[in-house]
Parts: sequence; C-alpha cells; structure tokens
Amino acid sequence: MARFPGPDGAGYAVAMNTLPAAYERYLEGRDENFVLTVRPILLQSAADKLHGVRVVVLPHEVQAFLDEKVAYGEVFEEGF
Repeated sequence: MARFPGPDGAGYAVAMNTLPAAYERYLEGRDENFVLTVRPILLQSAADKLHGVRVVVLPHEVQAFLDEKVAYGEVFEEGF
C-alpha cells in the first residue's frame, strides 16, 4: 500500500488493489508526483473497463488520458 501526504500533512494510505495488475506494476517505483498525476486516470480506466491509458512524459510535466487506441488494462507511455 502506498502512502501519500494528505491535506493536513499527516498522510493517508492509498490501496492499489482496485487497479489491474498491469496498472499497479506501471506505478511501482514511480515518484509521488508521477503517481498522483497518473493514478486518477488509471482508476478511471479501471472503472469503465473500455480503454487503456496513454501517458505522455514531457521534460517538465506528465500528462495522462484515456485512449481508445490503447486496450483496456494497458498503458502506453511516450516521451518527447
């Protein structure tokens, strides 16, 4: 279970067992900001089970979105 800071600074635990195994593996070892950016889109994908996720890694930011060209349960990452 990952632990992230809460609004009060005390922190809260986030269970990742609601995500497909491939999504959990994708987040392993990523820094906190990356996870906080990408995880909501992975959860959205897991909820609708229609599309996978495309992650675009730019020099100073990360973007993630559902992509109908990516199969559900898969993550396609590209960098520029």
